[in-house]
Amino acid sequence: MAFTFSGFADEAATDIDAQISVLVDGGMSCIDLRNLDGYNISELPLDHAESVKEKLDAAGVSVGMFGSPLGKIDIADDMAIDLNKLRHLSLLSDIFGCRKVRVFSYFNEKGASPEAFEAESLRRLGQLKDLAGELDLTLYHENERDIYGDICDHVLKIVDALRDPGPAGSDGTFRMIFDFDNYNQCDENVWDNWQKLKDVSDAFHLKDSDRDCQHVPIGEGAGFAKEILADAVAAGWTGHLGLEPHLAHSPAVMATGPGGVANQALAEMSDVECFAFAIDKARALLGEVGVKV
Repeated sequence: MAFTFSGFADEAATDIDAQISVLVDGGMSCIDLRNLDGYNISELPLDHAESVKEKLDAAGVSVGMFGSPLGKIDIADDMAIDLNKLRHLSLLSDIFGCRKVRVFSYFNEKGASPEAFEAESLRRLGQLKDLAGELDLTLYHENERDIYGDICDHVLKIVDALRDPGPAGSDGTFRMIFDFDNYNQCDENVWDNWQKLKDVSDAFHLKDSDRDCQHVPIGEGAGFAKEILADAVAAGWTGHLGLEPHLAHSPAVMATGPGGVANQALAEMSDVECFAFAIDKARALLGEVGVKV
């Protein structure tokens, strides 16, 4: 079965050399690029991208997904911000050989009505989807607290309006990420959400938290991660597994505006040590549910 076990290694270090090192030391060969060498992936200069690609190739590491910030602006902000970033990511996709782009579904910081918030969020996502189709990119929407697509009911509306997995053998243009922790942060029952979303979930973010919203290793929190992953594998699911543990609030994590708190039991560990620990825990859990990575 085809699984991609990738990681947001910027949670371990800011520079790409150290990110590559922690992945390779953990037996991983795929990275989700988000922040590196002082740049967010959506603004990474092309010449610098070329040098990063050389380092990744030398280490045998491929790029699984771009961890872009698209959709993390307000519905009142200029949409050109996101469209221009997506165009830049299309140039980077040719360099890195990656056509998957993580996206969000916009904030409502100025208090538009729920109806207006929904309509504008879906309209903007539709614009991104249309442009992604022109650029031969596939968008992956992540459920996240405080954006439109935070709770299950809203995610289902995004699915109905936009999800496009494409025909067999195609990646389509718009897919869905299931993030265990973010549903828990929204005080929703994650297992109940899975029952509604299992047939339309195309990727997982391996991130978990307990009832007090403290981040914990995947499978040790309130996200029903082991049960959900086992259910998915038993049903024949394959796809992208992105490790985004948030166990330590490193600079990269803080840049995401995280909900919840860092794991206090791991406070004495460095960011690199925390991420290495998260790799080991994730690999063990995946092995228990039948995923070979």
